[in-house]
Amino acid sequence: MDARVITPRYSVSPQISAEDLPAIAAAGYKTVICNRPDEEVPPSHQAEAIRAAAEAEGLRFEVLPLTHQTMTPDNVALQRELYEGCEGPVLAYCASGTRCSVVWALSQACDMCADDILEKTGAAGYQLDGLRPALETLAED
Repeated sequence: MDARVITPRYSVSPQISAEDLPAIAAAGYKTVICNRPDEEVPPSHQAEAIRAAAEAEGLRFEVLPLTHQTMTPDNVALQRELYEGCEGPVLAYCASGTRCSVVWALSQACDMCADDILEKTGAAGYQLDGLRPALETLAED
């Protein structure tokens, strides 16, 4: 597992496996959010397989598959609700962690300036400078 901390409450990761869940629980995460559509992975890595392992470790597990087409304002708001509405730190995962970082960044645009958002994602290894116009537009709304 390659968790990258964006905030003390929200980390992202590339695809995880069922075998990663004990380490994720031991690291103190309380919730795992799957942002990867099942169509992208084999059955062993699909949401329900990961859910079973997460719940066996006492973790809350949420599924919000995201693609470029489904990165809608409603799904951005839902992701924020999922991580704000849980106890303790959250680990969100997708193929590389980029989608999880993008959805977090978009969800913060009304509360943080674009520079701060891009600094946090950049420090985690995700260069999202191309999002700046969207973040600035969202901040104006």
